[in-house]
Amino acid sequence: MNELLGRQAPHSASAEQAVLGSMLIDPRCIADVIDKVRSQDFYIQQNREIFETMFAMFSYGQTIDPVTVLDQMKVRGVYKEGSSQQYLMELMQITPTAANVLEYAAIVRDRALLRGLAEAADEITNMVYEGAGQADEMLESAERKIYALRKDRNTGGLTPVSVVVQNVYNQLSEAASSESAIPGLTTGIADLDRTILGMGPGDLILVASRPGMGKTSIGLNMALHVAKTSHKTVAVFSLEMTREQLVTRLLAGEGLVDSQKLQTGRLSSDEWRRVSSAASILSATDLRIDDNPSLTVSDMNAQCRRLQDLGLVVVDYLQLMQSAGSGHSWSNESRTQAVSDISRMMKIMAKELGVPVLCLSQLSRANESRQNKRPMLSDLRESGAIEQDADVVIGLYREGYYDKECENPNEAEAIILKNRRGSTGTLKLMWLPEYTTFVSVSNRHDDE
Repeated sequence: MNELLGRQAPHSASAEQAVLGSMLIDPRCIADVIDKVRSQDFYIQQNREIFETMFAMFSYGQTIDPVTVLDQMKVRGVYKEGSSQQYLMELMQITPTAANVLEYAAIVRDRALLRGLAEAADEITNMVYEGAGQADEMLESAERKIYALRKDRNTGGLTPVSVVVQNVYNQLSEAASSESAIPGLTTGIADLDRTILGMGPGDLILVASRPGMGKTSIGLNMALHVAKTSHKTVAVFSLEMTREQLVTRLLAGEGLVDSQKLQTGRLSSDEWRRVSSAASILSATDLRIDDNPSLTVSDMNAQCRRLQDLGLVVVDYLQLMQSAGSGHSWSNESRTQAVSDISRMMKIMAKELGVPVLCLSQLSRANESRQNKRPMLSDLRESGAIEQDADVVIGLYREGYYDKECENPNEAEAIILKNRRGSTGTLKLMWLPEYTTFVSVSNRHDDE
């Protein structure tokens, strides 16, 4: 398009050459360079091929110098007889010094961002003039394109497997060097973390139960744990309870103060001290709450895109949400289809934001008529699409919910009904109703 209009796409050939020359002169700078630029940032094809070759060699711990790079270019099929060797020598000769490599890399990255912005602007303009959809749908699409640029991600297109292999290899290296045995964000429940391997980027995790079983409580437990341990932003969207109700629950759980007493304000001096301490801990986290009851997935996505260091999104709860993008109430459409649309958009949101989305969901009454009332996947209300889209589905169960006279009314079970990363099964938890919180049974024994 730019060529047809007589415009040249923004790029700096000399900066691209200086980056590559610096990497050849001083391989110690390569680690810094690959943090700043990607192969797609190079406009000139030959420069891109050389960078991809050195990037792969660095990822696999191979020695990098002009001879080994030429050899690998032959292996990768990007070597041009005669010209490639001469071009590498020229790169080293025209680079004044490797000391300024980050300045060169910044220029390459800046020009690539300008090209991406121009391309996104063209796509948005074409979309508007072609009339492809409603105005709010176009706005959502435009925001997604700009967000992808800001987050340094592609909005689509085919990616060579060699690039994906390098990404996976780097993730494995990071996991191996990490002190934690859990690759994802931890939930605060050790047994659960070991089973689902934490909450990974792009995961849609569903916690489902009957009303009053404690799904909001376990969702808040996980949200606060992530906010405290990862120091990232955690976004909580509450369609049922107010901000103040949620924070009251958090204070009760964190300060181990009876929630009913907390609401009356009739606390002992020791309880006031614990509440004050809990308030300080809560205030130090970047936990954000939206209690708008008429939110759609698009609304949530738009808010989350503007957060700088997002770690986790929590939604309470799925069946209360309005249909994706339409803003209509349930009466105007099939409830099952609406929930399916929301579920699909939640999974897309998780992938696009690159963070786990923890969604709370309500179970149907189907289990009430069974002898064994433990939840099953088919109990998910309007379940079809939800169980397909979710990576992990956890059902909460307490015998004491149905039988107050049972032996251990506060014993709870987290039943893993679906787990894309591993096994399913049942984990034992302890429900502490006075603090509206769950703890693992092992933690409970340790505390005692």
